[in-house]
Amino acid sequence: MLHLPDLIIDLALILGAAAVVTLIFKKLKQPIVLGYIIAGFFVGPNFHLFPTIVEFDGIRTWADIGVIFLLFSLGLEFSFKKLIKVGGSALITALTGVTLTMLLGYCLGRMLGWNNMDCLFLGGLLSIASTSIIIRTFDELGIRSQKFTSLVTGVLVIEDLVAVVLMVVLSTVAISRTFEGVAMLQSVLKLAFFLVLWFTSGIFFLPSLLKKVRAWMNDETLLIVSLALCFLMVILATYAGFSSALGAFIMGSILAETTKAEKIEHVIKPVRNLFGAIFFVSVGMLIDPQMLVTHALPILGATLVLLIGKPLFVLLGSLISGQTLKVSVQTGMSLSQIGEFSFIIATLGLTLKVTSEFLYPIAVAVSVCTAFTTPYMVRFSEKAYGILEKALPTKLLLSISSYSSNVQTIRNVGEWRTVLRSYALVLTLNSLIVIGLTIISSRYLAPYMITKLSSVQGANILTGLITLLVSVPFLLGLTLKQFTRSAVHVLWLNRKTNRVPLIALEMSRMVIAVLLIGFMFNQLFSSVVALVVAIGVTVLIITVFRKHLQVFYSLLEKRFISNLNARDEQLTKKMIIDSLQWNAHVAEFDISQESVFVGKNLLELKFREEFGVNIARIDRGRITIHIPNKEEQLYPGDRISVIGTDEQLARFKSVLENSVVQIPDKVSSNEVVVQRFVVQQNSSLIGKTIRESGIRERTHCMIVGVEREGTRLLNPESSMVFANGDILWIAGEEVLISSMGDSDLAPKES
Repeated sequence: MLHLPDLIIDLALILGAAAVVTLIFKKLKQPIVLGYIIAGFFVGPNFHLFPTIVEFDGIRTWADIGVIFLLFSLGLEFSFKKLIKVGGSALITALTGVTLTMLLGYCLGRMLGWNNMDCLFLGGLLSIASTSIIIRTFDELGIRSQKFTSLVTGVLVIEDLVAVVLMVVLSTVAISRTFEGVAMLQSVLKLAFFLVLWFTSGIFFLPSLLKKVRAWMNDETLLIVSLALCFLMVILATYAGFSSALGAFIMGSILAETTKAEKIEHVIKPVRNLFGAIFFVSVGMLIDPQMLVTHALPILGATLVLLIGKPLFVLLGSLISGQTLKVSVQTGMSLSQIGEFSFIIATLGLTLKVTSEFLYPIAVAVSVCTAFTTPYMVRFSEKAYGILEKALPTKLLLSISSYSSNVQTIRNVGEWRTVLRSYALVLTLNSLIVIGLTIISSRYLAPYMITKLSSVQGANILTGLITLLVSVPFLLGLTLKQFTRSAVHVLWLNRKTNRVPLIALEMSRMVIAVLLIGFMFNQLFSSVVALVVAIGVTVLIITVFRKHLQVFYSLLEKRFISNLNARDEQLTKKMIIDSLQWNAHVAEFDISQESVFVGKNLLELKFREEFGVNIARIDRGRITIHIPNKEEQLYPGDRISVIGTDEQLARFKSVLENSVVQIPDKVSSNEVVVQRFVVQQNSSLIGKTIRESGIRERTHCMIVGVEREGTRLLNPESSMVFANGDILWIAGEEVLISSMGDSDLAPKES
C-alpha cells in the first residue's frame, strides 16, 4: 500500500471542512471568512470530534503563503493614486479613529494587567477595520450608492496604509523591546524611503515591460509573471528588513497602476482564494474554548471598544473633517469590526515571540463577534442618528451644521500651497532616487569594482563616476524642474515680499543638490574631497550639460507620467468606445469662473440624471482626472470631457452657457454692483497695500479682483501692493461705488 504524506491528508481535511462550513455560511448570508475560521476550529487540536491536523509546520508554511497572496490582492485593490484622491476628510477621519482606538485598546490591556507588548499589539489589531467584511455588508444591504459609503471607502484606503506602517513600527518595537521614539522614527522614515523608491521604480519599468510582452500574455503567463513579481518583491522587502507581507502589498499596489490590473486581479483570484482559505482555517485552528472562557473579560472589553469606542472616535474625526452629523454617525458605525490585517498583526506578535499566546485567539474571537454585528450596526446607524439628533441640544446641532457648511464650502487653492506641493514632490522623488542609487552603489558596486581593479582608489573613482552618471538626470530634475508657472507668476506679481521666499526655494534646490552629490562621494572619499567635487559637478551640470540633460529628464518624466496614467486612460477610452455603440460621442466644455456649477461635486450636479451625459475626464491645468468619482468638485477653468448623444450634449451646452452668475453693470439704487477701475499713473494708491488704502473703510466697497499684466487675481490678499495700471474690480452699492471715480481711480469702460 502506497504511503500518502500527512500534508496531503491535512489539506484534504482542511478543504473538506472549509467547503461544508462555508456553504452553510453562504446560505445564512454570513461572511465566508468566519466560516473558514470555524472550519479551522473543527479540524484543530482543540476539537476532538473530527480528525485533527497533524502536519502543523507544513500548514503554517502554506498559511504564510496565504498571507502573501492576501496582501498582494489587497495591494491590487489599494492603489496609491486612490490614496491621493481620498481627500482630507477621509484622512482626518481615519487617523483620528485609528489613533484613539489604538490608545483605548492599549489602556484596556493595562487595566487587565497585561505587559506593554501585549497592550501595544492589542491596540494595533483593534484599530484596523476589515475591508472585505464592510464591502460585503454594503453589497448585501444594497447601500453602496449612499453618500457615507464613499467616505468609508476612503477611510479603509487610509487604514490599509496605516496597517502597513503599524506592522513596521510594531516589528521595530518588538525587536528592540523598547519604545524609543528615535528607533520608531527611523523605521518609519526607512519605510517611506523604500515605498517611494520601489513605487517610482516599479511605475517606471513595469508598465513598459508588460506592454512589450503583451503579445505573449494569456491568462496563464500573466498569472506566472504576476506571482514572480510578487515573490521577487517579497524577497527584496525581506532583505531590506521588512516583512514578506509588506513586499507583497507593495507589488500589488504597483501593479494596481498598470493597464493589466483588472486582469491580474481576475487570474490571481482563484489562487488567492485557495491559500487565503488555508490561512483563515489556520487562524481557527488556534481557537481554544477553554482559553476563551478564561479570557472572556478581555474579549468582552475589546468587543465593546469596537462597538462603542471606535464608532465614537470615527464620529469625532468625521465631524472635525467637516462632514454632517448623519454621515459621521453612519461612517462610525460601519467601521466597528476587525479582520485581515488584525490577524496578520496578531500573527506578527506570535512569529516574533513577543506576545502572549492568549492574544491571538482573543483577536479571532473579537473578529467573529464584530463580523456578526456589522450588518446590524450599519442598519441601525440611520436610526441611531435620529435618536442622537433628538437628544442633542438645538444650539449644538446648529453649530455642527454651520461648521460642516463652512468647511465644505469651496475655497480657492492658494498659490503658495500649489507651489509648495510641487516643490515637495520634485524634491522628494528625485532626492530619494539619488539616495537609493548612492546606497546601492556603495554597498554593491564599490566592492565589486575593488575585486576587479588592483587599486582601491581607482575603483572608488570609477564607482563614483558611474553613480554620478546614472544620478545626473534626477539631480537635474531636482535643480531645474519648473514649478507651476502660473502660480509662481501670480505670487511674484502679487507682492514684493513673495519674491524673497521664491528665490530662497530656488536656491535651496541647488543646496540640496550639492549635499546629495556630497553624500554620494562621501561614501567613497573624504568629506573635503566630497564637498569640492559636489560643488564642481553641480556647476558643471548647470552650465555645460543643462540643455541635453533637461531633454533627457523630460523624456524620463514623460514616460513615468504616461505609465502612471495608462490605466485611467485605458478606462476612459473603454468608456468612450462603449458610448460610440450608442451613437454617443465626446465633447469638451470649459467651466467659467462665473458658472453656478463651480464648487459643487458631481453627485450634487447630477449631470447623468438631468441630461443623460457622463463626465469622462477633467483637465485641471497640468492635472488630468480620468473617470472622476462622484465626490470630485468642479473648479473655475476646468475643462471637462462629456459623453452623450448630439441631443443630450446640445441641451447640456445650453444649460452650461446660461448657468452663470449674472453681474449687471447698472442696477437700481441700493443694490450691489461690480465696476472696474484703473489705477492712474499719479495715484496715491501706488505702493500701498489693499489694507493700507482704506478703500473698504472709506467707501464700504470691496476689491474682489485685480488684473495686472494680463493676469487675473480673484479675491486678492489684503497685503497686495497696488501698481500703476492695475485694473480693480470693486463691488458695492451703486451709490457708494460711484463716489470712487477720483484722481486715484478712473472708471474703465466695459
